[in-house]
Amino acid sequence: MKVTHSLRGRLLWFLLAAITLAALAQASIAYRTALDDADQIFDYHMQQMALSLRSSTPLSNTEARERAESGPAGPGNDDLVVQMWSPDGVQVFHSVSRARLPQRAVLGFSNVKANGTTYRLFSIQTNNQTVQVAQDLAVRRNMAGNLALRTLGPIAVMMPILMLVVWWVVSGSLEPVARVQSQVARRQADDLSPVSEAGLPDEVRPLVHELNLLFGRVRTAFDAQQHFVADAAHELRTPLAALRLQAQSLDRAVDPEARKVAVGRLTAGIDRATRLVEQLLVLARQEASAANGAATRPVDLAELARRTVGDLVGLAQAKEVDLGLQHADPVSIDGQPDALHILLRNLVENAVKYTPQGGTVDIAVRADKERATISVEDSGPGIPPEERERVFDRFYRVAGSEAAGSGLGLAIIKAIADRHGATLTLDKSERLGGLAANVSFPLAKAV
Repeated sequence: MKVTHSLRGRLLWFLLAAITLAALAQASIAYRTALDDADQIFDYHMQQMALSLRSSTPLSNTEARERAESGPAGPGNDDLVVQMWSPDGVQVFHSVSRARLPQRAVLGFSNVKANGTTYRLFSIQTNNQTVQVAQDLAVRRNMAGNLALRTLGPIAVMMPILMLVVWWVVSGSLEPVARVQSQVARRQADDLSPVSEAGLPDEVRPLVHELNLLFGRVRTAFDAQQHFVADAAHELRTPLAALRLQAQSLDRAVDPEARKVAVGRLTAGIDRATRLVEQLLVLARQEASAANGAATRPVDLAELARRTVGDLVGLAQAKEVDLGLQHADPVSIDGQPDALHILLRNLVENAVKYTPQGGTVDIAVRADKERATISVEDSGPGIPPEERERVFDRFYRVAGSEAAGSGLGLAIIKAIADRHGATLTLDKSERLGGLAANVSFPLAKAV
């Protein structure tokens, strides 16, 4: 059987149980204290009564005997008995009572059993007489018990009131949690809007804040997926249609020369479609990585530049482009190595692709006290100033460009740069006359 753990239920039961136990303990302590206090008060009254009955003139023995022989004059009080003796041991006074106590006196307080019950005695002796006051302990306990029970009344009244107050406070304090649960439960599957944090207690607000951050990351991932699907559907339509036409041309070709031309066009079309799909997948992975918050580690930019040159030197040689690392300061940044490799590779690959045959592409890594900068300069046609912001848009290509491409390279570079807190700028290369692409990163924090 599945056991549910309700925070509200646990708080209520623990608090109510604690109140009950505390009330019982307090009632027990109050009851015992009231009994002890009542005993002390009764003893004090007996003592004061005995002291008040002292007299400097004792009764005569004759008068005492006459009183003793006459017996009780009427109904007496058996609860409280007073006796007095003369110095020679003759009882000179006995209160009106049917109770008969032993004719002896122990000075101070004592207990004695008589007449089927127990009496509490207090005796005091002077030069003229001995005074003894006795009280039935059963009567005393009954009176003390009634007094003690009266002290339990406020506890019995306050305990349920305190329970109701605790119930109300706990339920009211957890109401924001129930409100958040209700908000989340009513949502549709595609509703990733933030949950309201208004009125939440400090213990719950961080949890809801993190939940909203999670909703934001999931929303970013969903948006990236939708964009990818839309971009792929839009951009693949034209290449696939072109491939279909080229396949039909190949099918209609009758002589070997026409067939060779058709095969070449079909192969080039397949290469372009493959490149487009690769770029789309790279862009999708980068956006997913941004949404998931991939971990970073120190990356040596100089080593990254050397590795990129080694990867693309074959492409540059095929086009007779002079590709080299002009300057390399030893500097590291916090980043994702794979993403930074894609960034630099795309920059250099674009530079090689748009540089005419026999041109130059130079890479430089420079650092100052606060930032590290990677520069890629080429001797190509460059990008007009009015186009330099638009080339970061997906699938945008500069009008009149002869090099084949998907228009995603700079969009991928910009996404990676933004994720690393870097600044990407495009300018004219004063040294080579083409484009100068500069990516400026904040330096890695010292450990």
